[in-house]
Amino acid sequence: MTILAAVLLLANALYNVVVWPRFYPRIANDARATDADGKRTAFYTVHLVLIVVALVLAAASAVAGVLLLLV
Repeated sequence: MTILAAVLLLANALYNVVVWPRFYPRIANDARATDADGKRTAFYTVHLVLIVVALVLAAASAVAGVLLLLV
């Protein structure tokens, strides 16, 4: 069971690391990401926070997965 949990955590980490960074350029270049003055909008900030949180969770999943494999 421990091996299964470790594999699932590592797969989750890999998925998040592959998918979320590719999402950033689309958000940054979206017309809703800036207002008429060129300042970043809430749309941009919310999506940036989502990406950062997903990558932090990916790092935590990777660490937990590796630790489970070492136990």
